[in-house]
Amino acid sequence: MDVHDVSHIPQHFEMLRAQQKTLDEAQARKGQSPFPRVPRMLLITQFTTKLMAKNAAKATRASSKQMMLRSSHTPVPYLPCTQPFANLNNIAIKDLVLETQHRGSYLLVRSVTPPDQLTALMTIVEDEEGDAIMLQLYHQVDNMCPPTMVSDTLPQGQALILKEPYLKVMANGGYGLRVDHLSDVLFLLAGDARIPKPWQQSQAAHKRPALTWKTEGNDNFRNSRFLSAITCYTHALGCSPTVQDAQTIKLNRALAYLKTKQYDAALSDVEAMTEENEPQPAEKGLFRKAEALYHLRRYRECCEVLKGLRIAYPNNKDAKALLNRAISRLAEETYGRYSFRQLHDETKSLRPPHLDRATFTGPVAVRSAGPRGRGLFTTKAVKAGDLLFCEKAFTHAFVDKDDISGRSGDMTILLEPGSRVTMGGQADLIDTTIRKLHQNPSLIPIINDLHHGSYQPVETSSVDGQPVVDSFLIRRIILLNSFGCPVLSTLQDSVCRKKSGNSQKAHSDRGQEDSPWHSTGLWPMASYINHSCTSNARRSFIGDMMIARATRDLEPDTEITWWYCAPRVGNTGGQRDLQTKFAHWGFSCDCSLCRDEIENGTPATTLQKRNTLLSGLEKYLSSPSSSIGSAKARSRLDTLKKTRTLVGAMQATYPRPATSFPRLSLWWGIQMGLMDVLRAPADYRTQEELLLMAELTIEGLNSLGYVIEGGVSCNPVGGDTRQRVAVKEWGLFLDGVVDCWSYLRDFYRLLGAEAQMVAEVEEYAKTAYRMIFGEDETFATYGDKV
Repeated sequence: MDVHDVSHIPQHFEMLRAQQKTLDEAQARKGQSPFPRVPRMLLITQFTTKLMAKNAAKATRASSKQMMLRSSHTPVPYLPCTQPFANLNNIAIKDLVLETQHRGSYLLVRSVTPPDQLTALMTIVEDEEGDAIMLQLYHQVDNMCPPTMVSDTLPQGQALILKEPYLKVMANGGYGLRVDHLSDVLFLLAGDARIPKPWQQSQAAHKRPALTWKTEGNDNFRNSRFLSAITCYTHALGCSPTVQDAQTIKLNRALAYLKTKQYDAALSDVEAMTEENEPQPAEKGLFRKAEALYHLRRYRECCEVLKGLRIAYPNNKDAKALLNRAISRLAEETYGRYSFRQLHDETKSLRPPHLDRATFTGPVAVRSAGPRGRGLFTTKAVKAGDLLFCEKAFTHAFVDKDDISGRSGDMTILLEPGSRVTMGGQADLIDTTIRKLHQNPSLIPIINDLHHGSYQPVETSSVDGQPVVDSFLIRRIILLNSFGCPVLSTLQDSVCRKKSGNSQKAHSDRGQEDSPWHSTGLWPMASYINHSCTSNARRSFIGDMMIARATRDLEPDTEITWWYCAPRVGNTGGQRDLQTKFAHWGFSCDCSLCRDEIENGTPATTLQKRNTLLSGLEKYLSSPSSSIGSAKARSRLDTLKKTRTLVGAMQATYPRPATSFPRLSLWWGIQMGLMDVLRAPADYRTQEELLLMAELTIEGLNSLGYVIEGGVSCNPVGGDTRQRVAVKEWGLFLDGVVDCWSYLRDFYRLLGAEAQMVAEVEEYAKTAYRMIFGEDETFATYGDKV
């Protein structure tokens, strides 16, 4: 949702067609032996030459601050291997055939070149017979990780076992091994009996005392080579250390696991030494455990561990600081207590904008939504503007086009053959999510439970001591459930956008065209919310926090809905076009707006009349106004009267009440007229103008289904300035609603209405502001609108 879909741009559409052609041609070679075979030395030479050229180009790009645009495509899906290594049979490179996953087999290889990293970790490998081939390992490391992490993950000389290897035809017409599932590759430690003797290091190289391995691990850790440190500590634990040494080594490895975000593994290493029955639990072990629990967002458990640590070791200042943080997270998680102004400040300074905050789940629960699958429902009555939840992203990929000198400036074009092309962080989000789940298998159920369409994943959860994370399942989940997002939902982000089917720019109804955000994230709870064009909730963002608020008063057990694609304002006909977008998620919208167009609920002649009326107003507004000094210019009052005439004529084309059928064309016409007048200099406005503007503003809200009592006849000359304004029913919430309430407040203040009435209207403006921006602590920055 709200990702930057560039499928309609010719150059990207051609990329999609070319990629589909490449896939089709590759499938035509399925089962064939690769030909021609590239000699081993030529393959190595070509690879290393390209690697050196790439590194030189990378240095040039860094100095010139050029943006890097990568491309990534979705290959033909294949399932991860679920067989343990002991059940597989050895196969050689020469026996592999194209576009085939070699079920029941494994390939033993070792890398013979330094690794390269782009969208995959790449190297040249050879088998025991000396045949060489390109190997591409996907999702292993961050695309922008330090070179030392790349070389530590796949060092030259590394022996690997590829389970059920897949030989692919590559984009350049060549061929190579592709591994998409992290559990399909086994990295063999030195000394492993499965490594052929000619590949083994000398006995002295790997048969060293435990303390020697520990010392080497410590050296690697100090140099921030955490993966190498973990390898050394693992070797040390395999060398029969003493009980005390084993505990120290595990403490060190746990810290290295924390540095590499392997929190489940860190917990496992310190679990035994932090048991309650231990006479004196290890201080470092307790702290490592608390850190792991904190990063796994298990804040209540974290607090309990830290309380025990503080009792046993009262002078541990780090424990005190972490306990304070954990208590704050627990309060957020339990009560939804956030300082949103502080979140704003942190988001503006952090890059990437990943906030240290907890998820708050309000009065909502996941339940069956009948034919719609599952949905999110209210558990009690809520008021418009109430907080439904505030969710920390499970994973978040930040792209900042204004910071092309850093990692956040690079973008990826993700090609989904037969579907669409998106630009931004979705490919990185897929990588990040797969790695996080593989590193922390306790989190897998949170994501695997999300909607994934018709994709049928494997049921095996682990094999050979590794969690099985189906990369294509996660890819499918990301494509169906991720959200494009701004760094901050602010006035600057709620920009004027071109509305569908009309060249006129929106002045008040900002952001109703789907926003092309490049940053993207995965919010599991939010993913359960189903679509409706006549939604009752709204999402906003502060960093990687998503805030969901009700936009209407909701009874208990009401399904919460929001837009996947925004409804189309202006000329009628746009709702039918939206159905092609909904096909991505596999549904058709059956809301009142869509049914009216698709099922021809309103006669075509009536729809045409609305469009004619709207086009007439647009043509009228395109003529010179008095604000630009023309002798024949129309006045502000003329514009308001013309707009009011339009309102009357267009209302006659709507036989059904706006409360059940929002009148988007009428809303758009009113907004055009008001914005034209409000753009004019505000040196002086007559009472008649102010009354007309107040009347039109309320008519605009009414057109969206708002039921408002009072306010229209507020006139200090013979009128009742003590009149009350009350919203009896909230309607469809569009971005321009917050402006409408702010305008209304200012109109009434200028008309001399009582302060209480102005304050009531301002409170509605504040509520609307809270809906669109997630909070109202920054409402004061909104200022006067008239």
